[in-house]
Formats: sequence, C-alpha cells, structure tokens
Amino acid sequence: MASFLDSWQTAWPTLGAQPEPALFDRLLAAYSEPHRRYHTQQHLQECLDHLQPALGLAAHPGEVALALWFHDAVYALDRHDNEQQSADWAQQTVLAAGVAPAVAGRIHALILATRHAALPATPDEGLLVDIDLAILGAAPGRFDDYERQVREEYAAVPEAQFRSRRQAILEGFLRRANLFNTTFFRERLEALARANLQRSIARLQAGGGDAPA
Repeated sequence: MASFLDSWQTAWPTLGAQPEPALFDRLLAAYSEPHRRYHTQQHLQECLDHLQPALGLAAHPGEVALALWFHDAVYALDRHDNEQQSADWAQQTVLAAGVAPAVAGRIHALILATRHAALPATPDEGLLVDIDLAILGAAPGRFDDYERQVREEYAAVPEAQFRSRRQAILEGFLRRANLFNTTFFRERLEALARANLQRSIARLQAGGGDAPA
C-alpha cells in the first residue's frame, strides 16, 4: 500500500492538482474486483515498478503515472470498450481536479493507446504501451503465471476457442518488427519477450491453453 500511495501522491502535484480524497481507494477497489485475475493490483504495481527506472524518458512523467493508474480502471469481460471507459473516467477526474483540458486530453490519449490497435502517436504513448506490455518480457515463471491468470479471467470461454484467439493475439505481437517502442525496453525485454511468446504459441498449438504447473 505504501508504494501505491507514494506513486499517487507524487503524480498529482506535477499536474498542479489534487483529486477527491476517496479516489485512491476507489481505484484500488476497482483493481480488486473478483472477476479479475491478471488485471489486478499486481499488474498495476508491476506497471508502476517498470515506470520508475524509465521515468526520465517521459516528457510528462505525472501524466504517464496517472494514465497507468487508470488504464485498466474499468475492466469488464463482456465489454469491448474498457479502455475508452477508463480513459473517460480519467479525463473527467483530472478535469474536475482543475487540470488543464490539454493535459486531460493527453492522459485520455495515453490510456487509449493501451488498446494496442495502432502505433503510439507520441513518445509518452510509446513508453506507456511498453510498460503495459512489459509482462511479455517477464522471467519465464512470471510469464507462465500471467498466462494462467489470463486463462482464469476468461474461464467461461471454451478451451478451443480460447486457444485460437489467444494464438492469434500472440502471433500478432510476434509479427511486429519491434515489440517495444523505446530502446530502453527493447534492450531489456525484447529477446525474452519473443522467447516467451514462441513458447506460449507452441503450447497453445499442442493443445495446452494453460501454462504448465
């Protein structure tokens, strides 16, 4: 909790604002919703941990930090607009706290970049996307935990359907010339991320949607 609070209290003053007191607890509660298995406080903490050594790369560090706080704030398994809903919540929140519309707009765009539907439009978007995808370059044991967590989130999806969709997503990542936008994350995580993805795809093709125990 202390590290969450430190991040939260550090980010807001850089925007010259303070949020409503209850917002911190509301966000942590959102990341603790019972249907979540991967998009949890663990994921939020890992993202904030990845941000710290890369903070100097951000043009607007506080905006990137707050975008991370909100990027999975809304996560419903039956919706396809979670990023939009999360971005809207963030934008409304920072505007209500007195942040300039241009800043609120950048935070909104940062969160939408985590849809991974297009190349990031700004260096800060590239950094945020790299942090969100850093799990792909995790140590093999943590990557396997992540794979299990994703499968548990989508436990209602039939196994064959899950394997097919998951394989398509992972193969899409592998086809990219670079998985990561920044040199910082490419040098640290690219090779391991590609090895993890190839291993996961091989497992899916073999009929094992879940990572081995």
